[in-house]
Amino acid sequence: MIKYLLGNIDNPNAAEIEEYEKAGGYRALTKALSMEPEDVIGEVRKSGLRGRGGAGFPTGMKWMFAANDPKFPKYVICNADEGEPGTFKDRHILEKNPHVLIEGMAIAVHALKAERGYIYLRGEYPEAEKSLQKAINDAYRKGYLGFPLHIHRGAGAYICGEETALIESLEGKRGQPRLKPPFPVNAGFFGGPTVINNVETLANLPFIMASGADSYLKIGSPECPGNKLFPVSGHVERPGVFELPMGTTLREIIYEHAGGIKNGRALKAVIPGGISAPVLPPDKIDCPMDFVSVQKYGSMLGSGAVMVFAEGTCLVKVAWRALKFFEHESCGKCTPCREGTGWLRSILERIENGQGREGDIELMEDVAGNIAGNTFCPLGDGAASVALNFIRHFRSEFEDHIGTDCRKMAVL
Repeated sequence: MIKYLLGNIDNPNAAEIEEYEKAGGYRALTKALSMEPEDVIGEVRKSGLRGRGGAGFPTGMKWMFAANDPKFPKYVICNADEGEPGTFKDRHILEKNPHVLIEGMAIAVHALKAERGYIYLRGEYPEAEKSLQKAINDAYRKGYLGFPLHIHRGAGAYICGEETALIESLEGKRGQPRLKPPFPVNAGFFGGPTVINNVETLANLPFIMASGADSYLKIGSPECPGNKLFPVSGHVERPGVFELPMGTTLREIIYEHAGGIKNGRALKAVIPGGISAPVLPPDKIDCPMDFVSVQKYGSMLGSGAVMVFAEGTCLVKVAWRALKFFEHESCGKCTPCREGTGWLRSILERIENGQGREGDIELMEDVAGNIAGNTFCPLGDGAASVALNFIRHFRSEFEDHIGTDCRKMAVL
């Protein structure tokens, strides 16, 4: 199995530019620079690369929209604001293999004829900033970068992982989402055509350009080619980040790569794509992990962060903790999210503390239904999804909690 995202990180000096060059680094950029920008975009479109940040939008198509816009200047922004609970995949690239991201950004800047690039970095990643800045300095010293590339650290707001809120923050404003359309590819950073790609998305580009789209299409599933980073956490024997082909089943990820459920317990539930993704019961884990297949199983791939819960876990408490997160991270711009996340959290809190009332479950469904689809960005949808899908698959557990104090059940 080819590993091109994390294949060299066992080398303790992998972040050094000389080691990256020895492993073939920056040859893809040299090849891309010998091509016309539109031909680079064509190769990315042919590869079928889809954004690894969560939405899975075709990367080449996004690039084409921005490239076809006659306005200048254009910008390339890397979304490195990895704030989704359970998601810790990009951190490994940023700290251990930063040059693969920088090379990917340089390829994107050339393809889009962009003026400059920005890396919007999660504020809680200080080691990543050090690694990235050194790598950028070394890339300038070696002559690989011919454009301004800046790191901008966020202030810990989950909402700034949403691309328009990220742009607002980068422009020095409050990080709140914009109404779309217009989309960033036409009116983004300071009104210019702007392409925003996730760290992992950009890190795929050197392999695509070096090996060719045809080679890339042979990896992964037909509709979602390439490798994917799967961070696995929770009740497994070997939590960690695994680089695997798209389409690897959830069962294989949990039981082969992550070593199975800790202490031999049974699986109770799994969230396949970060906290915003709908929870799945144990009978759904034969799901191939790609953007198309996971939807057919009733969830979404999202960031690919697999969160595993063993038997004995109180899922009402899990849902409550998730809603506490969404309530805290809501930017407050739209009423359904600002008020609704707090209502859902308070209902779950009283159910978990043995003060639940008849009708609380139906009330949660009603509140969540009024949030979903009625907010500026997907944060509200994610909060509603947590409530609705935990109830959908584990309704009896919620019913058993009504009037029962379950505080002794810990999330182990």
